[in-house]
Amino acid sequence: MRKLTALLAGLVFGIGLLLSGMANPSKVLGFLDLAGAWDPSLLLVMLGAIGVAAAPMAWAGKRSRSLLGASMQLPVKRELDPRLIGGSLLFGIGWGIAGLCPGPAVAILFSGHWQSVVFVLAMLAGMLLFTALERRRGL
Repeated sequence: MRKLTALLAGLVFGIGLLLSGMANPSKVLGFLDLAGAWDPSLLLVMLGAIGVAAAPMAWAGKRSRSLLGASMQLPVKRELDPRLIGGSLLFGIGWGIAGLCPGPAVAILFSGHWQSVVFVLAMLAGMLLFTALERRRGL
């Protein structure tokens, strides 16, 4: 049941990304172009998503178990540290260069846009590099 729920949630998320334009790199780059021809439409999408998620997140924060019985795994760390700031900067730079972030890239992976394939391969390589560096750091 958990895997089916995860699949359905992923499908709804992916469809939402496609319908909202978040999976369209040119639309995302238009949103990020604050000094040029700025397209504010994705701001409305983001505000809508925050509004929809606010109540369930508050509810989840008060529970120890999910509706399917799994333990809640919400972030507990609240302070900013160099790793968080550096990762956020890298994410933002990559988003600004490619016009894609992980969710939309996966959503359009099989759409025929070769850029999404390159993006996902680079993302996977980065994840493998991070894992290797974390293992080495733990020694």
